Amino acid sequence: MPGAGFFVSIEGIDGCGKTTQIGLLVERLAALGLPTQLAQEPGGTAIGRLIRSVLLDARNRGIEPMTELLLFFASRAQNLAEVVRPALDAGQVVVCDRFTDASVAYQGYGRGLGSAAVQELNRIACGDLQPDVTLWLDIEPAAALARARKRESGRSADRDRMESEALEFFLRVREGYAHMHAEQPQRIRRIAADGSVSEVSERVMAAVLAALKARGLVARGD
Repeated sequence: MPGAGFFVSIEGIDGCGKTTQIGLLVERLAALGLPTQLAQEPGGTAIGRLIRSVLLDARNRGIEPMTELLLFFASRAQNLAEVVRPALDAGQVVVCDRFTDASVAYQGYGRGLGSAAVQELNRIACGDLQPDVTLWLDIEPAAALARARKRESGRSADRDRMESEALEFFLRVREGYAHMHAEQPQRIRRIAADGSVSEVSERVMAAVLAALKARGLVARGD
């Protein structure tokens, strides 16, 4: 796919199963013979991982919402320069673990900064780049938090700063995702994240294949 890269972002609140589904999606795309690049936010680069350690450290509860937002975009700008844009230019399918929609949901809605500030920073840091398709793994926040806390059972000291937020925070984040989905239903596809891992994986793969077929990057019969 020289010069015809395709950008997929996967979104959802903590505990939605995003990491598992991203791994399965990358494996399944590679099995189809599609050159695939995984990108992570925050992180994905050496600089991004340093920023990630600051953002997720549970000891850093004093981070101001705007500081948090700026740090996320600093990591994103580095990720774009080092990973995302080169992969897209090389014609690869980029699967990104969160992108700007996460900042709208988490900082815009969750932290109350509003979407305008997020979009202005997005214009500066990302230009006109946005995912070709975004999969929002939607699940009730209470169920997602129960998953996340079960995963961290016995390792509560390792729970990151975001996962330690109260239920009300994640309800606002989910509201942000729902609002964006309502505004951009063609790009942002809601995927029910309840059910078994394999059931959710089938929903994810079906949505990505439909988007790839619409762009002519996968044969209709695949």
